[in-house]
Amino acid sequence: MADTDVTAEAIVADAEAAAETLQQVKAEIAKAVFGQERVVELSLAAVLAGGHALLIGAPGLAKTRLVEAMGTALGLTNQRIQFTPDLMPSDILGSEVLDESAGGQRSFRFLRGPIFTQLLMADEINRASPRTQSALLQAMQERHVTVAGVRHDLPAPFHVLATQNPIEQEGTYPLPEAQLDRFLLKVDVNYPDLDTERRILIETTGGADQTVRPALDAERLMALQALVRKMPVGEKIVSAILDLVREARPEQTSDPHVKRLVDWGPSPRAGQALMLAARSRALLRGRFAPSLEDVEALAEPCLGHRMAMRYDPTGEAPGLAELINDLARKVA
Repeated sequence: MADTDVTAEAIVADAEAAAETLQQVKAEIAKAVFGQERVVELSLAAVLAGGHALLIGAPGLAKTRLVEAMGTALGLTNQRIQFTPDLMPSDILGSEVLDESAGGQRSFRFLRGPIFTQLLMADEINRASPRTQSALLQAMQERHVTVAGVRHDLPAPFHVLATQNPIEQEGTYPLPEAQLDRFLLKVDVNYPDLDTERRILIETTGGADQTVRPALDAERLMALQALVRKMPVGEKIVSAILDLVREARPEQTSDPHVKRLVDWGPSPRAGQALMLAARSRALLRGRFAPSLEDVEALAEPCLGHRMAMRYDPTGEAPGLAELINDLARKVA
């Protein structure tokens, strides 16, 4: 019992210090990204949970700026790849080149691609061919790449923030469901409110921008990721997550809307994502354990890209986001 108390006290002390540090991280990001508190919180929650995030929003909503600011504030190296239909896997992963020494000896040398970074922005990921998409997504899952039969480990930590434009679908290659499942969270990036847009107009068209400074480094970030996995989760929260995931499956649900409207539901990986993201969100908000409010807030970002709706000819059925939020309110 004494050892348990010591462990609990250590987790509380670490969480208190982490909450203060994460407030500094958010304050630094806020210097560059205005009025997107929910987007910033969800993106940070994905990284703290050790996962990747898919940002979906129209052009010009500061998605690129967000990734750059996050990379700086978290003390991570970052790169950006603009995905296009002619992008090849080697453009991302790297390739081997033939070198010739002064003595005439030839040997192959591996040139690393932009994926060898700690925070990667995959801009408009659905514009690349499925072959190129799969090369990136395999690296996201395995945390290494294999070129010419040789394994090359990616830096630690390694996170991908990918973007998609929901408006223009011509010339795109939608991500298959199995690849969407590799993103811990789907984050919808919406237009700013009036006061925020006024601030954007005034502060970003002047002579100087505020400089984002590091508030963390890679080693400290990995310590926070380890802390997230140590945070306690109450039985009530575990039951709520289980109930939500199972109620979202047409084969297991008691909800008539899900039975009638959902084609396929979330896998157990959705529950894992929700458990980790709820812990991360709690830590970001200065709490030592997740609450039902965290489960409700994260339900759609965790489940929305892991489900599919049937075609409704009447056009009167609720949307997927509305359906998930209704389920989350019931279990919470």
